[in-house]
Amino acid sequence: GADRAAFMVTLLNTAKLNDVDPQAWLADVLARIAETPVSQVEGLLPWNWKAKSARSAA
Repeated sequence: GADRAAFMVTLLNTAKLNDVDPQAWLADVLARIAETPVSQVEGLLPWNWKAKSARSAA
């Protein structure tokens, strides 16, 4: 239990440190991760997700 909680806190804080809305990021990643090829998983990391979101919004 505590290990999972620590893991989740780390993920959410990493998103915050990268100026990413943790809730939006996590919801999007959870919706897309099952269909994302292993070679593209890096795109789901907060710092890469932020850049992709910014391009999509423009």
